[in-house]
Amino acid sequence: MSTPSPPPQRIGLPWPELNDGLTYKDVISSSESELTTVSDFYFTKYKSSAPLLGWIQRIQNGQIQIDGEVVKDPNTLLRSGSKLVYHRLPWKEPDTPYSLQVLYEDDDLIALNKPSGLQVLPGGLFQQRTVLTQLQWCFGKNDSYTGSRESPHPVPVHRLGRGTSGILLCAKTKLAKTKLAAYFAEGTSLVGSGNLDQECGKGRKLSKIYRALADGIVEEDEVLIKQPIGVVRYPGVAKGLYVASPEGKPAFSKVAVLERDKQKNCTLVKVEIQSGRPHQIRIHLAYMGHPLVGDPLYVAGGQPKCFDPDLVDDDAAFAEDGGYRRPNQAVPGDCGYHLHAHQVELPNLLNTHKVVKIVAPLPPILQTSSETEEKGLSSCK
Repeated sequence: MSTPSPPPQRIGLPWPELNDGLTYKDVISSSESELTTVSDFYFTKYKSSAPLLGWIQRIQNGQIQIDGEVVKDPNTLLRSGSKLVYHRLPWKEPDTPYSLQVLYEDDDLIALNKPSGLQVLPGGLFQQRTVLTQLQWCFGKNDSYTGSRESPHPVPVHRLGRGTSGILLCAKTKLAKTKLAAYFAEGTSLVGSGNLDQECGKGRKLSKIYRALADGIVEEDEVLIKQPIGVVRYPGVAKGLYVASPEGKPAFSKVAVLERDKQKNCTLVKVEIQSGRPHQIRIHLAYMGHPLVGDPLYVAGGQPKCFDPDLVDDDAAFAEDGGYRRPNQAVPGDCGYHLHAHQVELPNLLNTHKVVKIVAPLPPILQTSSETEEKGLSSCK
């Protein structure tokens, strides 16, 4: 890595009112063509996108072409080698912040301060309003920030929940992407092997420290949580919801109390994670009986707040475009909780004797009383 150059203070372009829609292309194989109708094909391959009735609606709307011709009969039989194109119509995505603070940049790496409410990668309703899109727009259109010739724009190498703010690392080269992915996987593999160090973060090259506001008063000054995290079926989450589960995969978090607010019954904590399971901090704090303040999904025990298994297979519930309606229950992307990726330390990617330390400014609600007093801020807790 070369000496870092001063990064621009912020990047980000305003979102258009409607996104560009989506186009899915498929070629029918010989095994798929045997007495398969166009509706059965899409429902089987893209079941997470819409129920059968939703796909029939999309076909009747004229949103699907076979070999360049629009088809409106859901029972149209497919032939081997046929080319299918499905056009998802443009839609207005939910209101989302777009401005990103650049915390650090060099030839291989860029670190952004992601705001709460902004999704990292496309998924669900958020296909355009993501960090990835802003990287494509801002770095692709600005010749001075195209990175190396290996990559036209930086790409995120890990995820933060939509409601989580703070440091997001993005690779500008293939080498950086490979090394950073290995650093993130390293801690999880140590946990999986049972090689846990009581000093969380030791034994791995990349360390991440979060700030969080937990409900209730955490009595112990320090808590080590080793609760496994698994997946259960849940409405609105195609691949299942991550929860505390004895049959899940190993996970390890270290929680340290920074400040207790007995008047408002909450605790400001610092959390360091050794593994990187999805929603790990939200689940682990909830598991120990102190879910994040404002978390709409997880409650004490590390389980979802409201779960009706009878709604998991409600195929009749679809929206105007044929896709699934948003479930009444909370989903992982819902915001409202207070969790911030505050500090990251990692080796310089080309000179591992040097350490890169990145710090994201804290939201006022996640600052201690002494920190807010130093900056002349009033506490929001």
